[in-house]
Amino acid sequence: QVQLVESGGGLVQPGGSLRLSCAASGSIYAMGWRRQAPGKQRELVAHITTDGLTNYADSVKGRFTISTRDNAKNMVYLQMNSLKPEDTAVYYCYAFRDPHSAVVWGQGTQVTVSS
Repeated sequence: QVQLVESGGGLVQPGGSLRLSCAASGSIYAMGWRRQAPGKQRELVAHITTDGLTNYADSVKGRFTISTRDNAKNMVYLQMNSLKPEDTAVYYCYAFRDPHSAVVWGQGTQVTVSS
């Protein structure tokens, strides 16, 4: 069973930056981040496959970058720049062990953008 350990998050002022990290145990096919704000559904933020294919929510394009560590495809980062108050949410890392496996979730990390 894949396990995910997240780090990063916290409180930042509008316009600031944060970086989230997520480490998976074992080999991974794809990883990504979703977020959930109070009273809203969990939504996709960014997704990356081991082939390097990425996908972003329109709301974060040009501000967020998802990447993996070159020598460790089971480590994913989310660099978040130009943060806005509407980016405030709990951010969840997720992973797929292979194209047909069930999704595995991290514990979530709070990101709060406020002055």
